Amino acid sequence: MTGSSTSVEELAKEQDQSFTERVLVPLLERFQGLGRRITGADQTERIRQQLDRAGNPAGWTIDRVSAGKILGTVIGIGAGAYFTVLTGQSAPVIVLGLAAGAALGFFAPNIWLYNTAVKREEALLKELPDAIDLLTISVEAGLGFDAALQQVARKTEGPLAGELARVLQEMQIGRSRADALRALGERTQVKDLKTFVSAMVQADAVGIPVGQVLRVQSSEMRTKRRQRAEEKAGQVPVKIMVPVILFILPCLLIIVIGPGILSIMDAFSS
Repeated sequence: MTGSSTSVEELAKEQDQSFTERVLVPLLERFQGLGRRITGADQTERIRQQLDRAGNPAGWTIDRVSAGKILGTVIGIGAGAYFTVLTGQSAPVIVLGLAAGAALGFFAPNIWLYNTAVKREEALLKELPDAIDLLTISVEAGLGFDAALQQVARKTEGPLAGELARVLQEMQIGRSRADALRALGERTQVKDLKTFVSAMVQADAVGIPVGQVLRVQSSEMRTKRRQRAEEKAGQVPVKIMVPVILFILPCLLIIVIGPGILSIMDAFSS
């Protein structure tokens, strides 16, 4: 009787669970285990670097990315088979559709991480000059470099503030300032940020006053930002040529030449 009551209680608990807890969570765990088996050490390190560049999105881990690649492959194969068979394609086209769907599903997590990393690095590049200006003002006001970093991380928002907060956390757990700053440069592909990190590490090693280095870096960042703005402004005429030729000029031609063409057609018809 005790065994039967226990089994009944277990069945009742399973029925009380949601569909996600009963089906999706165990399925995701199986995909994670399979992804962990087929993912090599080099691929694991590459995924970790992509996650760092993307800012380690909430809920995304190496195992989840590996499981997403497997799940994406299965979904891609299913979608390719559905569309090719539904449209009545030949066998070579079906095989090509299956291969394309599998490849797209397998690389979908990497594509998403890459796009997220690119957008995040653009935000980092945009926020960097203002953050260095605030850092320079804080140091010149009498704060130490660590306290100035904390001030910038507290007063600003965005991915750069998160990165500076992570640097401070690594320093609080015992990591040296130089190593924490080098790790910051390794987590991103922003050249200006790498230059700033390199300058601060060298200044810390040589003993150059931090305020002087920050003033030079602030001036360089403002100059580079102005140059990027001028470069984008110079690209506007080239980029606007395509919509002008495809959409605006045909409308102008219709408005200007259209009445004349109608008059000529009336003259010939009469």
